[in-house]
Amino acid sequence: MMKPSTLICSVAFGIFASSTGWTVENGDLPTAVTTKREMVVTANPLATAAGAHILKIGGTATDAMIAVQTVLGLVEPQSSGLGGGAFIVYYDAAANRTITVDAREKAPAAATEDRFVGAGGFTNAWQSGLSVGVPGVPRMLEYMHDRYGHLPWQRLFVPAKVLAEKGYPLTERTSDQVAGLLAANPSCAEGERLFFRDPTAFEYFADPADCTARPAGTLMRNLAYAKTLKALARWGADAFYQGPIAGEIAQAVQGDLNIPGDMTTEDLHNYQVVVREPVCKTYQGYQVCGMGPPSSGGLAVGQILGLMEHRPDLMGDDPLAVETVHLFTQAGRLAFADRNQYVGDSDFVPVPVAGMLDDSYLAERAALITEVDMGTAEPGDPPGAVGPGAPDNTVKLSGTTHVAIVDRYGNALSMTTTIESSFGNGVMVRGFLLNNELTDFAFSPTDNQGNLVANRVEPNKRPRSSMSPTIVFDADGRVALVTGSPGGSRIIGYTAQSIVNVIDFGLDPQEAINVPHYMNRNGRTDIEEPIPGVTLEYDAQALADALISKGHSVGIIEQNSGLSMIQVKEHEHPGPGNRKHRGKDKRSQRLLIGGADYRRDGTVGGR
Repeated sequence: MMKPSTLICSVAFGIFASSTGWTVENGDLPTAVTTKREMVVTANPLATAAGAHILKIGGTATDAMIAVQTVLGLVEPQSSGLGGGAFIVYYDAAANRTITVDAREKAPAAATEDRFVGAGGFTNAWQSGLSVGVPGVPRMLEYMHDRYGHLPWQRLFVPAKVLAEKGYPLTERTSDQVAGLLAANPSCAEGERLFFRDPTAFEYFADPADCTARPAGTLMRNLAYAKTLKALARWGADAFYQGPIAGEIAQAVQGDLNIPGDMTTEDLHNYQVVVREPVCKTYQGYQVCGMGPPSSGGLAVGQILGLMEHRPDLMGDDPLAVETVHLFTQAGRLAFADRNQYVGDSDFVPVPVAGMLDDSYLAERAALITEVDMGTAEPGDPPGAVGPGAPDNTVKLSGTTHVAIVDRYGNALSMTTTIESSFGNGVMVRGFLLNNELTDFAFSPTDNQGNLVANRVEPNKRPRSSMSPTIVFDADGRVALVTGSPGGSRIIGYTAQSIVNVIDFGLDPQEAINVPHYMNRNGRTDIEEPIPGVTLEYDAQALADALISKGHSVGIIEQNSGLSMIQVKEHEHPGPGNRKHRGKDKRSQRLLIGGADYRRDGTVGGR
């Protein structure tokens, strides 16, 4: 039985979008989907259907990503959108090359390192103009299409434009999150309402008559968003970064009803994406490639895997064995200690990337892992580190989503895209929400001894992120796994665990996602409360007790990941798939195996 939103999208786009073999009604765990030509996995069935449609008519992974991102910004507005940023790890089959694209938001040119000092704490800063970074998504869409797109640019905006004009059903997840934020307001009166203080956003997401969230299933139309998409389709990204849209963004930031910000139209005009080399680490014969600074994701995932590989004597025989969980969480402690100490925007601060992944260094660090919990780990001294510096140990909220795509041409795309916390900073411009990405910076530029924090605010700097889009290659250099997740700083643990589940324990992507999560971010060890019909059933308290006996402090909690995963077997490079190198479309003998996360609204599409 299809979910209602999947059925709506299938009718709207005239496509087949396969779900995982599971429905709430039958109570079974989700099972993997297999296809032979192409696959897309997202956190929303309408976005999956749009991406699958683009792939079906000959689009590349990049073409599908553009359709997916524009739909997600409409139907999952709390997580990503045109007003946010993204990281992409992209494998170009024609060139046999992997790149990463940094479309992270930037601080305005007027930003100073004391930006959040005296702002009144995280929540007040979050819901303000101070938190808004210069968005990167529209420029990223254009950049990727110019180099790796095949279908006409304008066609890729049609799915989102149609949904915005004709309407889409509000999801229960979005409605619940609106309700939660509205309940956090001391009063719903205008001028006293902090969350959804922007009248446009308030009237869109809530019923102004009684200050309640619009219920799930409400038919939502967003004509302003449709007009923005039409402008992008006709004029390209310049329609966003110049002219009336840019002017309205700057005006909204500078005129914020809580705390005004300082973004200008010049900041928007000057924004560019940055192409960076991937950060790669070998693990069990595979090459795991992720995003480097300003993301901490590629480094921390690589360190966790490298540390575990150095301690096979401590590895358990299944994903939920106490030995496995202990080893994984101790590796997490060490990785987060280094992450917090060293990682920031490498265009501004020196980050010892090679040193943090150096095998000798990781072997030295792995020797600190014993059969009992080590407690709070101190940062190491990796080769190339420049100090002294101060750590940034803050943990942030997240409004983020992940997309995994493999096309018929052999290209693979892993993208994590975000507006930071739920609904960004809460202000809507031209049908999309602005981000609050700058609260990912450290709120204080120094520690008590005056040492500078690598992740301090600076003009035009990009804040540190935990987003971890990842592509794993086999020993022959072929794409083996595309993975990633939302979840704030938990993204690192979710992504690393997904790789361990597949490589070490032979699980397929859906089985890997179904395994309950566990992690340690250099504090408490958290294990996941099992979710009937969504995760494997296990005795969480028994695992907690076993970890406590090893010295852990343990919390059994809900964990809302959102993994999107594609495993590739019997893969070949069937031919080029971009505008400049159009080759003959050869049929591949590969098998694509997809998994989606039912902790959210994940679905798999393709054929």
